[in-house]
Amino acid sequence: MNQLTAKDWILIKGRLTPYLFLLPALILLGLTVFWPALQAFYLSFTSYEDLSQPPQWIGFKNFLRLWKDAVFWKTLENTFLYLVGVVPILVIAPLGLAILVNQKLRAINWFRAAYYTPVVISMVVAGIAWKWLYAENGLLNQLLKTFGFTEGIPWLTTSAKVFGIVPISLASVMAVTIWKGLGYYMVIYLAGLQSIPADVYEAAAIDGSDGIRKHWDVTIPLMKPYLALVAVISAISATKVFEEVYIMTQGGPLNSSKTIVYYLYERAFSDLEISYACTIGLVLFLIILGLSVLRLVISQPGGDNLV
Repeated sequence: MNQLTAKDWILIKGRLTPYLFLLPALILLGLTVFWPALQAFYLSFTSYEDLSQPPQWIGFKNFLRLWKDAVFWKTLENTFLYLVGVVPILVIAPLGLAILVNQKLRAINWFRAAYYTPVVISMVVAGIAWKWLYAENGLLNQLLKTFGFTEGIPWLTTSAKVFGIVPISLASVMAVTIWKGLGYYMVIYLAGLQSIPADVYEAAAIDGSDGIRKHWDVTIPLMKPYLALVAVISAISATKVFEEVYIMTQGGPLNSSKTIVYYLYERAFSDLEISYACTIGLVLFLIILGLSVLRLVISQPGGDNLV
C-alpha cells in the first residue's frame, strides 16, 4: 500500500478545510431542521394523541383520514385561491412601482422609503391595524357610508363570496398580504432595473420605442428572470401564510379563510393531534417542494437567468 506523501496530505487538508468550517452550521441545522423533519415524517405514520405514551405505528391511516377530511380540502382550496389571488398582483404591481421610483427625480428616495415602510412593520401590528380598519365601525365602512352605502361590509365576519369564487373574509386577508409584499418585491425589481444599461433604452428610442412602449419592448424582456423569481418566492410565501389568518380571522367564519398552515397549527396545538398535523405538514412540504422544483426548472434555460 502506497504511503501518502506530504503533497497528498496538503491536498486532503485543502479539500477538508471548507467542510470543517461548515461543520458547526451543519450540526446546528441537523439538530434544529433535519432531525425534527425526519421525526415529523415518522410521526405521519403513527398515532400520537397521548403525549405521555410512545407513538403507535398505524401505517397510512392518517393519509386515508386526510383524504376524507372535508376541512382539509377546504383549506387546500383556500390556499389555492390565495395563490391565484395574491401572486399575480405581487408579480405585476411591484414592477410598476419599481419603474415609478426608478426615475431620477428630486427626493425619490423618500418615495422608495414610503413604499418599503409596510415591509418593516411587524405582521402582528399590521394585522391588528387592518382588523380595526375592517371593523363594523372601522374606517373602510365609514368611507362606504359617506358614498351612500347604508350598511357596511362585514369584511372579516362573513363567508359570502366575491363573484361567487373568493370568500370576502379570505379576500380581506389577501389585501394585507399584498400591502405588506409590494415594497419587498419592488426592491427586487428595482435592483434589476438599475442593472439595465441606459444605452439599451437609447438604442430602443432610436428605433421608435419610447415612453411607455419602451418598458414593453425592453424592460419586461430583460426583467424576465426577476419576474420568475418574484413569482416563485411570492407563491411559496402565499402557500405558507399564517400570521394574517391567525391575527385577523382565525380561519373563520365557517372555515372560509382557513389556510392549510393554519389548519396544521390548529390540529397540532389546539387539538393536540400531533401525528395528523405532521401528515398535513408532509403534504405542505410536497407542495412547497413542487414550487421549488418549478423554480429550478425555470432557471435552467439560458445561462444568464438570475433566478
